[in-house]
Amino acid sequence: MVESTVPILPCQTLPPVLDFYTALGFEVTVHQKNPDPYAVVQRGGIQLHFFGMQQYDPGAGYSTCLVRTDDVDALHAAFQEGLRSAYGRVPTQGLPRLGAVGDTPHGVREFLLTDPGGNCLRIGQPMRADRHHRPSSEEPFAKALHHAALFADSKEDPAAAARVLDRALESPDGPPAPVLLFRILALRADLAHRLADGASAEAFTRRAESIAEGLTAEERESVRDELGRLAGLLVRG
Repeated sequence: MVESTVPILPCQTLPPVLDFYTALGFEVTVHQKNPDPYAVVQRGGIQLHFFGMQQYDPGAGYSTCLVRTDDVDALHAAFQEGLRSAYGRVPTQGLPRLGAVGDTPHGVREFLLTDPGGNCLRIGQPMRADRHHRPSSEEPFAKALHHAALFADSKEDPAAAARVLDRALESPDGPPAPVLLFRILALRADLAHRLADGASAEAFTRRAESIAEGLTAEERESVRDELGRLAGLLVRG
């Protein structure tokens, strides 16, 4: 027996959703307008179905789909390129939006993609066989970064993530090691941008860049995702 699962996701109207997925490199294989709005998009092995509901509120949606890939970084880069071409930028807040790619405590490298219909795709690549959630470090700054990253990239709650990092940065225990401090500042700069706080985003970016200048080549390799966050902020302006 061979089985497969295809999600059927809601949206208020089909056109903006189909335009969005077309920009990401999907092909619209079915587009039924009457009697009931229904559409299918496909990109490689990813197939998604959508149905229209005029009374549906995209901002209040909880629909989620899990997508597995064998090259999450390439897919994320392709989506970024498609969004820049279609929208002139990579949206990171509101609808639609594309989150940052990064490693999770449960052994998956992933990112979140939310379409104009409010549907969230969690797209990831397994990095280890053990899927158990690794406990966070008990070191205060590392623990704060761990929880802030969960708020920022898994729960998509940038305000809560910012509060966690601000408390850590205001700690009287003194600054953490440079690599950890850089990670905190890079994420905080990204959060400020998502919260439309341009002044803070610029300030945290400058602090992070000053720390990065003193990192060794090996240390810079260990923070490549965070360096990507900062590069993304510069592109977004």
